[in-house]
Amino acid sequence: MRLSPVLLGASLLLSASAVIGQTTDPYNTFPFTRQRATNLARMQAEKLNGGLSIYRPDACMYNRAAGNCLIKADAEGYTFRFLGGPPGWQVLGLPPNTETELRISADGRQVLGVVYNGVPRPTPAPQAAPLNQASPDGGQAPR
Repeated sequence: MRLSPVLLGASLLLSASAVIGQTTDPYNTFPFTRQRATNLARMQAEKLNGGLSIYRPDACMYNRAAGNCLIKADAEGYTFRFLGGPPGWQVLGLPPNTETELRISADGRQVLGVVYNGVPRPTPAPQAAPLNQASPDGGQAPR
């Protein structure tokens, strides 16, 4: 018995859907959960900070992958940390006046919590190289 091309295509599509639905990894069940989570986090930050007429989040929050604004993604959900400021702050080179950190559900549909929303926190200073690091002259101390 030969299947028509239409029936064959429909059967392959249904098989693929069944396989996708059986995976336990929340990031593979629906490929757009990160995008959805990014959008939800951005909109939540806009709401928290007075709306688009006075606040704009970091440009990374308009990126599909969220760039360096996405600090954690696991089975518990997504955590975003990003800066924000008045409209045009990044383009004009102005300093940000807000930092927001939000947790979003793994399906990207729910804000799980506002971890922080306030003035930008100081960033940790870069770690200095250890003092006992070998020098280029074979480890000899200068005389």
